[in-house]
Amino acid sequence: MGSSLAHVAILGVKDIDTLLDLGFAYSTGTRGYPMDLVSAHKWFNLAALSGSEEAQHCRADIADQMTGREIAQAQRAARTWLAGHRTH
Repeated sequence: MGSSLAHVAILGVKDIDTLLDLGFAYSTGTRGYPMDLVSAHKWFNLAALSGSEEAQHCRADIADQMTGREIAQAQRAARTWLAGHRTH
């Protein structure tokens, strides 16, 4: 099921729940995803930018467990994802 979540998100679907679910999957290492706080932060950040207050809290929670370099990496990944998924 995890790969289907990523597939939906990569297609550019602006579904906050999907973005949030990806953040949860990566932050907990569930649904076939490895635990990866950088990826989790990226997906939580994208959900937060889409208006999810829950994602804002989750992003802050995992940021406490990350280095500044990891947070910067996650932010770059989110910007890259956004640049490739803008609607015209």
